Formats: sequence, C-alpha cells, structure tokens
Amino acid sequence: MKITDHIKNAKGKTLFSFELLPPLKGQSIQGIYDAIDPLMEFKPPFIDVTYHREDYIYKQHESGLLEKVSYRKRPGTVAICASIMNRYNVDAVPHLICGGFTKEETENTLIDLQFLGIDNVLVLRGDARHADSGFIPTPGGHAYATELLEQVANMNNGVYLHEDYDTAYKTKFCIGVAGYPEKHFEAPNMKTDFGFLKKKVEMGAEFIVTQMFFDNSKYVEFVALCRENGINVPIIPGLKPITSSKQLISLPKIFHIDLPEELSEAVQKCKSEKEVREVGIEHMIAQCKELMKVGAPVLHFYTMSNPGPTKRIAEAIF
Repeated sequence: MKITDHIKNAKGKTLFSFELLPPLKGQSIQGIYDAIDPLMEFKPPFIDVTYHREDYIYKQHESGLLEKVSYRKRPGTVAICASIMNRYNVDAVPHLICGGFTKEETENTLIDLQFLGIDNVLVLRGDARHADSGFIPTPGGHAYATELLEQVANMNNGVYLHEDYDTAYKTKFCIGVAGYPEKHFEAPNMKTDFGFLKKKVEMGAEFIVTQMFFDNSKYVEFVALCRENGINVPIIPGLKPITSSKQLISLPKIFHIDLPEELSEAVQKCKSEKEVREVGIEHMIAQCKELMKVGAPVLHFYTMSNPGPTKRIAEAIF
C-alpha cells in the first residue's frame, strides 16, 4: 500500500514508523529481525531501509604499493525489503540514491522492486564517500535527486531508458523525497531550498520525510512555508533521540542541525552516559507529544538499527 494511503486511512491519527540500516557485509538477516521485533507492537505500517553507495579501501601489496578498491559496506537493501514484507506483512520502503549506481542499474532495481510488490521508494541524492570532499556522481548515473526522481516518474508513465514499447508496464511507485526544516547545508538559503523541493513535488513526489530536528518550531515553520509555497503533500517528521554526549558535537557536524539550548545544557549536566540517554529519551517523548498535537501524520524514527530508545519513546506516546 502507498504511504499516502496509509496516512489517509489513519483519518488524522498519527502513525509510527522507523528506518533501519542494512547489516554490515558478512552479518546475517537476524540482526535486522532483532532490530524490528521489539517495535512491531506499535504496528508500523511501513519500515524504511537505507541504501549505501560504494566506498573505498586501500589494500597494501607485498611490494608496498597501495591498491584503491571499491566495495559496498552494507549490501542487500532490496533483499532486506523483500524479507521484511514476507516476515512482518508490512510495507518496506527502500531508499534510492544517486551515488554508486548507473541509470541502468537503477532501472533494474526498480524493476526488481516492482516485481516484489514494493509500492514506495524514498528518492535521495545520497552522501559523499568518506574519501571525497564532496558528492561525486557515478559515471552513467545521476548527479541530483531530481534526475533520479525523473527516472522513477518516467517508469510510472511507462517510459524506460532504451525500450520504446507501446505496451511498456507503468509502475506505480509512491515517491518520497527528503525535506530540511533547517535548510540543506548545500543550499544558499531557504528560498532556494524550497524551490528545489517544490520542483520535486511538481515532478511527482507524493510525500516528504524531514531531516532530524530537535526543535519543533522548526518543523511547524517548515510545514507552514511548504503550504505557503504550494507544497501540499504529507510532511513526515524524522526523529532521533540523543543517546550519547558525543552527539552534541557529531549531530550538528554531520547533519547541519541546531540543538536547543535547554537540551544541550541538560546533557552537559549529566554525570553518566546513562543519564544522557534518559535526558534524550524524555526530550523526545515531549517532542513527539507536541508533534502529535500539531497534526504530524507519522512519527518516523531513525533507529540506526538500535530499537531500545525508540521502544521507550513509543511506549510513552502510543
């Protein structure tokens, strides 16, 4: 079922969903099940599964020379989505990214997803590789999320890369995109950022999932600005509780977000990491209750495949 239909069927009730990471190469699917099982009591209608582009490692030969080798650290998103749908009877939402894939590989992935009965995709540009200073497109792939979105939208209209068949199957993917309540870090200003977001909706995006935030006023303002700019699709807040004192530095650095003063001060006063987790969970519980009051259609948690904190939060609000 499409995410937009799940939201319509909820008739104003806030839904629960979450995102998880594929396991590291060499690990089993059981790790995925262990990350999902504790959260199924809250009846998520869908579960997101991230995709990760290739990265590089350097192998040293006996001669002393270093060889740059491409590898995928977390494979298996399509297979994991199929396994989730089969085991739990919920919709799986794979991320589609630009980096690491040619247009042909993307098309083949979309065909596989369609054959598996997957109705939703989240279209993203994706992050730069660790060794790169900025995002570098894959040769033969897409440089921007709008280009990737266009390919998905084309397939929804029966337009494929090379074939020109009158009877080409029209896929029916419900397309989601990312939104940034505090502006994408590469956008010069919020107005420009909204311009790109509106273009994505005009091209066929049907829902938005936001970057994490810790100040609900950012979400409320973001939704209002979207509506003022003619963006009327569901806007799903992305959420993650503080679970470590190190995140006071790492989260703003990696995700380019602000932390409220009261939250950062409360964390700094903690005498142990256990206290930090409690502060983070309590802040997120309060944040979620406020988001439900302002009509958030779904509370979507970035679990990082660690279900414990999210379970505590969900127990308090659902």
